[in-house]
Amino acid sequence: MLYARILFPGSKLATTQLVKKFLEPPSFDLQHVYRALGIIATESDLIQSELYKNSLLIAERNTRILYYDCTNYFFEIEQESGLKQYGISKEHRPNPIVQMGLFMDGDGIPLAFNISKGNTNEQITLTPLEQKLLKDFELSKLIVCTDAGLASTTNRKFNDKKNRAFITTQSIKKLKKPLQEWALSKTGWHKPGAEGTFDISILDTDEAMAEAYKNTIFYKERWISENELEQRLLVTYSLKYKNYQREIRHDQIDRATKLVQKNPQKIGKPNQNDYKRFVTKKSITPDGEIASKNLYNIDFDRIVKEEMFDGYYGICTNLEDDAQSIININHQRWEIEESFRIMKTEFRARPVYLSRDDRIFAHFTTCFLALTLYRFLENTLENRFTCHKIIQGLRDLNFYKLKNEGYIPAYVSNDFTDLLHEKFQFQTDLQIVSTQEMKKIFKFTKSGKKVLKK
Repeated sequence: MLYARILFPGSKLATTQLVKKFLEPPSFDLQHVYRALGIIATESDLIQSELYKNSLLIAERNTRILYYDCTNYFFEIEQESGLKQYGISKEHRPNPIVQMGLFMDGDGIPLAFNISKGNTNEQITLTPLEQKLLKDFELSKLIVCTDAGLASTTNRKFNDKKNRAFITTQSIKKLKKPLQEWALSKTGWHKPGAEGTFDISILDTDEAMAEAYKNTIFYKERWISENELEQRLLVTYSLKYKNYQREIRHDQIDRATKLVQKNPQKIGKPNQNDYKRFVTKKSITPDGEIASKNLYNIDFDRIVKEEMFDGYYGICTNLEDDAQSIININHQRWEIEESFRIMKTEFRARPVYLSRDDRIFAHFTTCFLALTLYRFLENTLENRFTCHKIIQGLRDLNFYKLKNEGYIPAYVSNDFTDLLHEKFQFQTDLQIVSTQEMKKIFKFTKSGKKVLKK
């Protein structure tokens, strides 16, 4: 089921048919798959903890830094029940959803997950799963890194004790006015590796300076106390990030302008980051009379207000470490977002067609295990290939079977297959691989010998 989820994701029926084409096909029927789902769901916590313990036999795990995030998966149904509930869909789908919380270690390897109802507030999902890590995984000294959506005061306080710490994204827009003014001030900035402070206003007027510092991340910091919690506020500023934000907004404004000109009837209530937020609607005339039709315009005041925050990024932490190291740790959060993307696209974890809660949980357990397996493979291959190239490369590893003789490789050697052979200590791009040699390869893969290297 894990191999099929990575190589050719599909229904349980499709999986039972696909595995018959494997070099070493297992022997089971569709009924066995469905019967197994109930057991997988019941034992999911044990499976996760044992997976972690067994992984330590083949690779070091960087559990000093943990990343946590949530996403949701939709169902092709309209009736909510059990785990399937209407909630805020990250894909803006009008379907019931379930929510997945995922912990990932500092090297991008999944550590643990949980599934909750689609209408659950994602902020309350972190602590229960982390408590499970502390107990079942026997972890104690760790730093939990999250985005702003999961950065409740309760979650921060939970990791402000014993050997735990937190690093979390902080919205500059949501800071209290004095802190926001300090964060947006052009003076008092530090440049990595340099003494003194820097005035970033010069970057707006001096083209030579702007070019020289186009890839520099400036920062300023201070300790703040809110809700009985002492924490360190780090604010960064980057011209590269500023230009990126303005490029995105420019495209959104273009879309909003075209919508106003051509299809204003399609303008509805916008989401927080929707391009439609730049459109204003007036239903009355300047005299206060009810207008015969709605008037739509681009909201230039909103554009100006948003531009004030371009290039700025906030982080809160209780760590006293070097500012640059904290910035670097937070920057790695993109890997957990990529993991969700892999599950949703390459592994086709959604839409979900199962109805029973136990089978839904089992489905995501297999997706989690497949993702863990894939990430170990990716790291072993030194992160030299994209997800698409790795999966396609595995799909292409086909053979012609000659009865009583062996296997003829039906693939062309390339950089991917060469590295795969090197790292996993087997060779199949020969003129013919004997049946005996192929059996040795199968045996080696099950031997538990350490071939994964960090």
